[in-house]
Amino acid sequence: MIRNVHERTVAAPAERVGALLDRLGGPDDVVWPVPEWPPLVLDRALAVGAQGGHGIIRYRVALHDPGRLVGFAFDPASGLVGVHSFTVEPSGAGRTRVRHVMQARPVGAMRLLWPLAGRWLHDALTESFLDRVEYAVGLRPRPTERWSPWLRVLRRVSGNSTARRGDRTRMAP
Repeated sequence: MIRNVHERTVAAPAERVGALLDRLGGPDDVVWPVPEWPPLVLDRALAVGAQGGHGIIRYRVALHDPGRLVGFAFDPASGLVGVHSFTVEPSGAGRTRVRHVMQARPVGAMRLLWPLAGRWLHDALTESFLDRVEYAVGLRPRPTERWSPWLRVLRRVSGNSTARRGDRTRMAP
């Protein structure tokens, strides 16, 4: 079983950050890290039942509490059985905790692909997402680690090698 958690506290009110979360997958989405990663595309506006995904990973919106929570259920054909979610919650005066939690069981080829490649790609994508949240509220993200040689190889093999980590001009919304 995979349990993968990423979180960051952002110096902005929860209402402001939550409004950004509600734009996920839409034409005005400024927090999904494109062009660094495959775009998150949904078949309709963000709402329970909308289907889509990013790259080869497919899912449907299973939960949506506007401004607070977006939960996705993986399509098992993607090799994952489970869910992932983004939450926004106040964390003191003018501060917000943004959290991404993935809980899934890898099946089929993903049992091998997750530890070899999926985990590394997922972790980097999620950190890029959190960077974009900070950019979208006018902050400069904390310095992050450079992508490892292994991650750069994985990105090249998966066709996601056009942007380089640290090239912040490409990440700005």
